[in-house]
Amino acid sequence: MDGAHDPNHPLARAFRSFTEAAGSLERTYGQLQGQVAHLRQELEVTNRDLARSLEENHRIRERLRRILEGLPCGVLVLAGGANISSLNPEAARLLGVAVAADLTSKEALPPSLVIALDRARDQGEEQELELSSDDSGARWIAVRHAWLEQNAPHDTSVFILRDISEAKKIEQERESLRRQQALVEMSALLAHEIRNPLGSLELFAGLLAEANLEGESERWIEHVQAGLRTLSATVNNVLQLHNGPVVERATVDAGELLDWAYEFLLPLAHQARVELQVENGLRGVAVEADRHRLEQVLLNLALNSFHFMAGGGWLCIRGVNRRSEGIEITVYDTGPGILPEHLPRIFEAGFSTRPGNSGLGLSVSRRIIEQHGGTMSAESRPGRGATFRIQIPATGEAA
Repeated sequence: MDGAHDPNHPLARAFRSFTEAAGSLERTYGQLQGQVAHLRQELEVTNRDLARSLEENHRIRERLRRILEGLPCGVLVLAGGANISSLNPEAARLLGVAVAADLTSKEALPPSLVIALDRARDQGEEQELELSSDDSGARWIAVRHAWLEQNAPHDTSVFILRDISEAKKIEQERESLRRQQALVEMSALLAHEIRNPLGSLELFAGLLAEANLEGESERWIEHVQAGLRTLSATVNNVLQLHNGPVVERATVDAGELLDWAYEFLLPLAHQARVELQVENGLRGVAVEADRHRLEQVLLNLALNSFHFMAGGGWLCIRGVNRRSEGIEITVYDTGPGILPEHLPRIFEAGFSTRPGNSGLGLSVSRRIIEQHGGTMSAESRPGRGATFRIQIPATGEAA
């Protein structure tokens, strides 16, 4: 019997052992393949879940980024207390930075803002500060703080920045208006106190003028009357601006109004070395008006011309009956005229190009004319004088 076929032969036993080991290895390999396939399936599921999670995380981050960029307030995030980890476009605009990435550290911020940020964080209260801007002047910003993570040295702070420039402007305008109102009320009180003794002075000056004084004394009285009438015009303008009294209308002969203007303005014209001329085409023409207010208008216009003709000149007041259109009174002078850029503003209360002038005369005059249902306009060319044109409805012939 061949030894190789002997089952007890060492080679046969070795072969059987190898066969058994190979079979075991094959079974183990099969089990391993199954486990690998199972793990691969689990890995694929895990990868899909991870991909979905990453995609969802990306969508959330993108949504948060868009929300951050669309916020009407600025958002500044400081990580570790000093590094700028986030800065939305509104915050960059408020800080005057073209690109948000240009700022990476708190040290690059304006010192006043750094102080406000620290105070907002330490005190827990909103802070306000003014930042200068090259393009639009000063800008006011309110700063509020909130903790995102409070774990030193990795603490993270969120600062909300709001542009409160408009609110500050309104607040300043309100305060300015309050001060102006107080000034107007005080001016009106003083005007009331001045008006009574001023009336007495005008009366006494008129009596002196009628006392047939001669020479130097007569000229002195004219100067006193001129000064008192100028002061009276200023007092009346202040009272008119503050109180805006209702016009008390009555039938007025417009011709008599111009005759009064010549007599009343003559001392002022002499003092100003101005030739005064009145062309009266309104005698017998009636208007429903408050004569005292119309007198104030003519006085204001004349004084305005006298002031701008310091070296002398010529002033003419002309009255014309336009029939159906009403009466027209034109006041024109040979003064320096009005600059084109000033012409649209001359009727604004407080506007004046002459130092020390209240800037009320023309504004009050136009208001009075409009209260009479009329219009008032101005024409001028620099170096060729100024013309003021008044139009008021007429009611017919005076009795």
